[in-house]
Amino acid sequence: MLNFARIAALALAVGSAHAAGPKAEVIHWWTSGGESAAVKTLADAYAKAGGVWVDTAIALGEQARSVAVNRILGGNPPTAAQFNTSKQFLDLVEQGMLNPIDSVAQQQGWDQLLPETVLNVVRVKGHYYAAPVNIHMPTWIWYSKAAFKQAGIAAEPKSFDALFAALDKLRAVGLVPLAHGGQPWQENIVFTAVLANVGGTELYLKVLRDKDRQAIEGEAFKKVLLNFKRLQSYTDKGSPGRNWNDATAMLITGKAGVQIMGDWAKGEFAQANQSPGKDFGCIAGFGAKSPYIIQGDVFVFPKTSDPQAIKAQQLLAGIMLAPATQVAFSNKKGSIPVHTDVDVSTMDPCAQQGLAIMKDKSRQLGNGEIYMSPDQNGALTDILTAYWNKNLPVEKVQKDIAAALKN
Repeated sequence: MLNFARIAALALAVGSAHAAGPKAEVIHWWTSGGESAAVKTLADAYAKAGGVWVDTAIALGEQARSVAVNRILGGNPPTAAQFNTSKQFLDLVEQGMLNPIDSVAQQQGWDQLLPETVLNVVRVKGHYYAAPVNIHMPTWIWYSKAAFKQAGIAAEPKSFDALFAALDKLRAVGLVPLAHGGQPWQENIVFTAVLANVGGTELYLKVLRDKDRQAIEGEAFKKVLLNFKRLQSYTDKGSPGRNWNDATAMLITGKAGVQIMGDWAKGEFAQANQSPGKDFGCIAGFGAKSPYIIQGDVFVFPKTSDPQAIKAQQLLAGIMLAPATQVAFSNKKGSIPVHTDVDVSTMDPCAQQGLAIMKDKSRQLGNGEIYMSPDQNGALTDILTAYWNKNLPVEKVQKDIAAALKN
């Protein structure tokens, strides 16, 4: 067992070395109710360790990352900045614009604690450049117990066919079947859910990791795309431009039945005092071997030679991986801890479901951004959004995707 008590003591020593403690400006995009409650657990842990947290919250991930990158390039970097567990910050690493946090990673034994998918993102050429705070699974299927009861749906769907049947029943009683925010990244999530559950692990990897043209233009992937497009017919006219948390609110209020969204949605249910199993249901996937897509959040530490800033960065990285912080954060955020060397007995049934699946390494898959370059991911998202919103021949979409993902 790693000596986290010693690590915490060292962190406290760093924090108490200066009266005010090391100040850390942290850029992130957590602005919804559940997200704000989660980020407060990080700020509180940092303050408890002797630091001063300066919060810079910027709505929308793309905008927050853009501000962080521009400030780094402009010579006015924050202490830390949020990115996803992906290749989003690889350019900054390659351009020498980030400080490694090797000492913290080695002290806490990250190479032993972290899943390989996460480790391969935060460790670049033997050095650690990002501190992961959680594991999110983006393709959960959430449903309102009240809406299901109103529609006469007695059993939780166990397949996509059963899900479509449930959506039909919801529509028949005048409810919105699928609560969706018509934004490109949300369409990408719905597509990923269909690819994982209808296509399965093998096709998922052939398409996103291998960019296999034959697979992309094949019948199995055509079925995935047709199922994806079919889901669009269950959304309401107010869907375009809707924020994800507003879609979740439709389930909370019983106006809609189903949402396909990451487990950060659970934070919104918690904010509304709703409980899994009682007020809402959560489905990680269909079938005993359905893949668990690993996404998540990390913080990178912009290049600086200021000793105080470096102390703040190391203190931040240390508290983010501390067991107590991991559990407290995930309980608010809806995620699960990034490593399993923690007491998860206080976590809710949805989190327990995710933790149980994570024990089977064969079910762990990276999200698309791990396998694709930012340009490829952007091109795929554009194609999917066009297909979602327009009447396009599925064969054309297959050819467009094959061309966009060409290595």
